[in-house]
Amino acid sequence: MEPNIAEVAQRIKGMRELCDISIEEMAQVVGKTVEEYVEYESGKMDFSFTFLYKCAERFDIDIVELLTGDNPHLSNCTLVRSGQGLPMKRRLGFEYQHLAYSFKDKFSETFMVIAPYIEEDQGAPIRVSSHEGQEFDYILEGTLRFTHDGREYDLGPGDSVYYDSGKAHGMYATSKDGCRFIAVVMKGCE
Repeated sequence: MEPNIAEVAQRIKGMRELCDISIEEMAQVVGKTVEEYVEYESGKMDFSFTFLYKCAERFDIDIVELLTGDNPHLSNCTLVRSGQGLPMKRRLGFEYQHLAYSFKDKFSETFMVIAPYIEEDQGAPIRVSSHEGQEFDYILEGTLRFTHDGREYDLGPGDSVYYDSGKAHGMYATSKDGCRFIAVVMKGCE
């Protein structure tokens, strides 16, 4: 079941208030203006993975708690069958399935990602974001144009990239059928 935007927004607002964090501070944390942040918190804007990740980090909770309202509870092993990850539709058409959503105290967030082919993206500047930590992406099917810190790479099946996600990065599918890849987002070290 896809998390409802309004419910996620309500959980973000509730956590911000519970943690006694100002709207101004949260806007700075997620890299938005105060006005933009208020739009997100009111449920009028859909969330990017980066936005949710930064909120969860600031609240010191698992991203799954923001998405579902449930706290992951498994600590030894978790099995997610094919196609049964926690679904997220974030960033124009990108689909994410969280593959370790029921495991608590994770060192990383692991996703199956489907990037759609969007004609307007082809040859256009790649939309970028950044978040603390490191990331590993492994291409399963299709091709992807990837940028990191100003450099562009074309990736295909079997290719992987490991990078500092604190630097600007982004991607789009270049194959007509889109691109399917595994993304592992490691939290920043303290």
